[in-house]
Amino acid sequence: MHLERLFTANARGLDKFAWDFRSGDDAIRKWTVLPRGTRSRSLVGYLALACAGKRQALELSKVLPPFAAAGEEPITLEFVMNRQVPQECAPSQCPRRRGGWKIVASREVLPLSWQELKQDDPLAKMGKPHLGAGNSGWLLLGYGHRIRAHVNTDSFNFADPHHRLKRFASLFDPEARLTDPLAFLERLHLKGVLYEKGRSLGFITRLNRELSEFLPIQPEAWLEKRHDFRADWQGLNPVQQTLATVVLDAARHLLEASVRCVEPFHQSGVLVLDGIEDWCPPESIPGFLYLLDSMFPNLQFVVTLSSRGRANFPPRLSRETLPVPMPAPRPKRAPVPRLPPGAVLLIDVDSQLPNLALMKLSQHFKAQGRKVVLARRDSRVTRVETVFASCVFAFPQSAKRVEQLKHQYGSALQLGGSGVDIKLRLAPEIEDLRADYSLYPELGDRAIGFLTRGCPLHCPFCIVPIKEGKPRIVSDFDSLLAGERTKLILLDDNILSHPKAIELMEEMLRRDLQVNFNQTLDVRLLTEETAGLLRRIRCSNVRFTRRNYYFSLNNTRALDLVRRRYELLQVTQRDNVAFVSMYGFDTTLADDVKRFQFLRSLPGAYVFVQRYRPVLGGPEADLSHFFDEDAEEQIDALLRINFTQNMKSMEVYYRWLCLLYAEQRGRVHRGLVETLYRYNQRHLMGGFLVRLESICRGGEAPCEGEAGVPRTSRARNSGSESWP
Repeated sequence: MHLERLFTANARGLDKFAWDFRSGDDAIRKWTVLPRGTRSRSLVGYLALACAGKRQALELSKVLPPFAAAGEEPITLEFVMNRQVPQECAPSQCPRRRGGWKIVASREVLPLSWQELKQDDPLAKMGKPHLGAGNSGWLLLGYGHRIRAHVNTDSFNFADPHHRLKRFASLFDPEARLTDPLAFLERLHLKGVLYEKGRSLGFITRLNRELSEFLPIQPEAWLEKRHDFRADWQGLNPVQQTLATVVLDAARHLLEASVRCVEPFHQSGVLVLDGIEDWCPPESIPGFLYLLDSMFPNLQFVVTLSSRGRANFPPRLSRETLPVPMPAPRPKRAPVPRLPPGAVLLIDVDSQLPNLALMKLSQHFKAQGRKVVLARRDSRVTRVETVFASCVFAFPQSAKRVEQLKHQYGSALQLGGSGVDIKLRLAPEIEDLRADYSLYPELGDRAIGFLTRGCPLHCPFCIVPIKEGKPRIVSDFDSLLAGERTKLILLDDNILSHPKAIELMEEMLRRDLQVNFNQTLDVRLLTEETAGLLRRIRCSNVRFTRRNYYFSLNNTRALDLVRRRYELLQVTQRDNVAFVSMYGFDTTLADDVKRFQFLRSLPGAYVFVQRYRPVLGGPEADLSHFFDEDAEEQIDALLRINFTQNMKSMEVYYRWLCLLYAEQRGRVHRGLVETLYRYNQRHLMGGFLVRLESICRGGEAPCEGEAGVPRTSRARNSGSESWP
């Protein structure tokens, strides 16, 4: 983000004021020097409003110096911004955006509509000021007349929903605290040098090199495994400590704002220095400004200086510019393909695995001598007479794609799959065919399919009883493996429930197959014999990169039985046993915690959570009694459960729980939120807290499907063979 132009109207002392930061038509001045005084002080306030997001502007209006209108009309502020790729706009979008605010008598800050904008710029796209959610991009830094740093009180966890305000709070609040320099350096050293995180290592390396040229700090010293940063700090005089505090605070926020940048120091933004002469001696100002210029090559600087200070401003800096970005040309769309007469188009709408039904259809049509083409998700093939599309899930995005396909192909389209009708079937002569593995070359040497279908259980949440019925054998190994393959992705619903399960498992051993039991096994059906066979079979994950068992545990019934049968496997801590656990259907929070605690007690076991999605016509979830009077303690107990792997899966559950708790209890569980963002996307935590607080106040409902409202239907098998 760079500020190109700024306009104010009806502001007392700045009425019809315009400030142009450009240097010619294709560049912006990197350094802008303003005369120190009341007028520049007002301009700095408006500049902060222009660069702040919507959330920050609403808070900023409470602490800014009083804005007085020159008349009865509200104050208006218009601006033109240059957005940067990739954090603030896409490469092909117009990078120049114009927008504005109006400040009404109540000091409320409201965005200007396009009708209210007075300044015309045909090269800039009209848009509302950015929201200011999260902490990446749109970087505004500001330092006022007094510099004070945190001392052992700084927080680096993004728990403050208005974290962005800290980046320029000292412009308006002399008591505002900047980054604790020692805490920041020690954290950076821990990540970059001790943990060898590449991004942090590169950052601290450059930081050390740049500062060592301005301050009495040894270059490369910060890259040692053991280093005493406190000794470095105590070796600086008070002025040097103040200057270092400003530089390190800017570096800290630059690093946090550049999560999408390969090189954090190339992050763009605006940095304001208002009152630098109050804490930087005149003789140190040129060197300090040179340091900022070198360290932050893509920041735009605005500095207020007295007449004496302006006389000493380095002339070289006044000639430096930043380029005005130009939009990249939009990539040309590939020409719409056309199929030869008689060709068949197969469309895989949403399968997560290769679609078995389409593979059999392909075999059927190729046997007739017809050309077959596979398309993924949506398709723009024209002049095609025969189209078969398979939709496995009833997700909103899947339904949207289906509607687009109907519009595109009309009567030529034949739809099937569990996402549209769970009773449709392939014709028997097609279902008995072998799969055409050439349709999905990414399968490589892996086979996929069913040996058995059906399940004797009648779980109300499951599609299998309606779709498949009782267990039965539907194929054989020769058909599935196509003669040569030794890796099998098995889609069977409940193979252990079939009377011939032992014979099938013995055949897997005889053929020395690697098997991925993709739809999980029922651990309650294990016997000593089947457990022994399972230990000898090379059970694998879906990519066949490691040994893995897959079971399911969807409630707390028969946990003692599950433990006894699990012990038959003789699993150790070095094994990998995934338990797929559904939530959000008929379990409570207490049930979920009990399940997860139970699984944590099993050697080698970890959890993969999966939220309930009702099948077409299936029962809706009733979450009205999900929390009881001990919910707070149960969440605390949940957070004490740590699995050795796949905790990222649990983050999905934590997010859902945060939203449901805020919706039903009207409170935010801070410990749960902090655990959710402990390892991933930490810079988004403040924005998520704002959202939760809004839900607690009744101002925002969770997005459909995120908490209490079921969003979509889901078929159990992503490789479903129901037609298509």
